[in-house]
Formats: sequence, C-alpha cells, structure tokens
Amino acid sequence: MAKQVINIGTTANDGTGDPIRDAFDKVNDNFTELYTDDAGDVGSITATAPIARDTATGAVTISLLDDGVTFDKLEPRYTGTATITATSGATSVDWSTATVFKMQSACTGAKEFDFTGYKVGQVITIHNLTGSYAITLDSDAATSETFNKLGGNDYDGSTTNALMIECIDDSANAIFNYSVLTFASSVNP
Repeated sequence: MAKQVINIGTTANDGTGDPIRDAFDKVNDNFTELYTDDAGDVGSITATAPIARDTATGAVTISLLDDGVTFDKLEPRYTGTATITATSGATSVDWSTATVFKMQSACTGAKEFDFTGYKVGQVITIHNLTGSYAITLDSDAATSETFNKLGGNDYDGSTTNALMIECIDDSANAIFNYSVLTFASSVNP
C-alpha cells in the first residue's frame, strides 16, 4: 500500500479537504503499514494489524499479529547438537553452534572446556563424559569468569556424566552455574 496523503484543502475551513473521519482513517492506515513492516521498507509488507476504535472514548486499539516463536525459528544455539572429538587438552565449545554437546569417546587425559559464544540464559549440556581425568572449565570472558557448582555431585570418571552449564552473565566478568550429573540408562524414571 502506498502512503495515503490527507487532503487538507486550499485554505483553513474552506470545506475542500478530507472530512475528519476520512483523514484519520488515512492516518491509521499509514501507521498500520509502518508498524507491520518488519523489514523497514514499504515494499516488504505482508500483513496488516487489525485496528479498532472505541466509539464511546475514541481510543484506537491496534492488535499486533501473532509473532509466536516456533522451534524452526530458533537459532542452533537453542536447538543444535554437536560432537566433541578431542579427548584431552583444551577444547573450544562454541555455545552459538549447539545446546547439546556429546563427547565422542572417553577422555584420555585432562580435559579443559573453553566456552565461547555464550549468552545470558542459555543452557548447554555436555554428555557422555567419561574417563578418570581432571575436567576444568574456562571461558573467553575479557576480564574474568566465575563458575558456581550447583548440587553436591562431583565429576566421577568411572561412570558416565552429564555436565549442565547455564550462563547467568555474559559480560566481561562472565558467570556460569553448573551441575554434574551421573547417569545410567533406565526406562523407569
């Protein structure tokens, strides 16, 4: 829809301009076009928002379109899976690529997970983690990072572990909460 121009007449109150209702209808249509154009260019409009006017008060209500987020619209950081192939040493874990990371095989030496690409509120899981070696956590925070262990479980290399980490501050002083879980396959919760 093209911009609708209000005819204001030749001179004030000469009766040649748009009636007030028609003028405000054009104003509402113009605003509807602006607010439903998510790309910022008029040519990309795909839908309009319903507008209602309360006849008693004159108040205008604009109902926004349902912009629900579906699984398909989420970034890989919230839906993706990845495999960690390195079994010892420092390994970069890029939070922007996945939310579930699987160790391909048991650790063969001390293991350091170096976190990058993390965002506040994001949670990742590193599972299938085994091997009797030290596990440490680090990040690329500019100044420092803090890792807070939740719960009483420590890493147990003699069994299968899952490490769940939540980023609660992604600033230069990043903060992460983490839990270590050990598990065994079972169909009984």
